[in-house]
Amino acid sequence: LKQEGLDSEDAPKYLEILDQKSIRLKKLTEDLFDAAKASSGAIPVKMEKVEMLSLINQGLGEMNDRIEASGLEFKINVQKERYYVLADGQLLWRVVENLLGNVLKYAQEGSRVYIDLREQNGKNGTLPNVILEMKNISKAELNIDANELMERFKRGDESRTTEGSGLGLAIAKDLVRLQNGWFEIKIDGDLFKAVVMLEAYREENAQKEA
Repeated sequence: LKQEGLDSEDAPKYLEILDQKSIRLKKLTEDLFDAAKASSGAIPVKMEKVEMLSLINQGLGEMNDRIEASGLEFKINVQKERYYVLADGQLLWRVVENLLGNVLKYAQEGSRVYIDLREQNGKNGTLPNVILEMKNISKAELNIDANELMERFKRGDESRTTEGSGLGLAIAKDLVRLQNGWFEIKIDGDLFKAVVMLEAYREENAQKEA
């Protein structure tokens, strides 16, 4: 643009590239800021009663246009209608949003995505946990160790030409940790699975909210 000026026939193309790169830079900056806060624990955490299945359905609803464009078919497997956890609703929403966004970026088009929710009894008299598993088939060969994918800026596609900052899984892991939960990913061939475990909400939890 400096050389050719705004009247150049290529100006619209140059402006479109500038716009796309500016949006990506803005997203990267926001993700870096969120990652720094999440890893340092510098985020207020309000533990409360949160219904996990509703949160997932909300995420699927808000991303419906992208889901339809991708041709992905989401299958939700549950054994009951409600799964209450002790968590921060806003932080847990960000986790769900990041996991769904990761699927939409990297899952094989037209494939199935499985979302499983179940309750697991706690050990040694502890309260039960709610476990969320999100499974999809990757569109690209998964040529990276599962632990590395949760490190900042690590992505399976080494060219790093796709959208996103590569921080989504790292942020999700730290946000789950801030909610006293557990997060991991597993890779089996081209199968990618993200697992989130949080403490189930019980009346005994009411004292912890304060």
